Amino acid sequence: MKSLLVPVVLAITAITFKSGTDPLPIGSAIPKADLKVKDVSGKLLSLSDIKTGTGLLVMFSCNTCPYVIKNQDRTRDIGAYAKSKNLGFIVLNSNEGNRESQDSYSAMQQYATDQQYNWPYAVDYNNVLADAFGATRTPEFFLFDSNARLVYHGAIDDSPADPSKIQRTHLKEAINEILSGKDVTVKQSRSVGCSIKRKA
Repeated sequence: MKSLLVPVVLAITAITFKSGTDPLPIGSAIPKADLKVKDVSGKLLSLSDIKTGTGLLVMFSCNTCPYVIKNQDRTRDIGAYAKSKNLGFIVLNSNEGNRESQDSYSAMQQYATDQQYNWPYAVDYNNVLADAFGATRTPEFFLFDSNARLVYHGAIDDSPADPSKIQRTHLKEAINEILSGKDVTVKQSRSVGCSIKRKA
């Protein structure tokens, strides 16, 4: 009996892991675009509210992941760059497993203040958006063009752990390409970071 149960358990585990973690395919529309999420300002916003005529950049992040911390300067830079190009930008915190501690709403408010965020930083309650996007890491980026279609998914550049070794800034290049009406050259890259802390 035990030998029969093991494959069944493994199959269920595989299905459970697969559902909700498959990344959004390139070319997809913004998922759950009208779902309201709570920003650190107290406002309720949707991805449709944030998107501009240029497009939308969505970042899944948190307060404490070492890779997020290593990317803090780069996050501020890409946020400022996006705003300068009239591109909507929002940072989402989907760490429901840490919601009562390091990724609480009040901790997010303090983090946004400390990092001088000039864009929304919102709570993704119950990982609804992370699941819809298939996001698994912090930091992890999704760039949508003016037609609300996904054109880039992945890391901010090719050296998440060491900014001194950056050779290509994937995200900025993708933004420049959509602004120029070009096809995005590098559409996907591997996000390196901490796992999104979903509730057990």
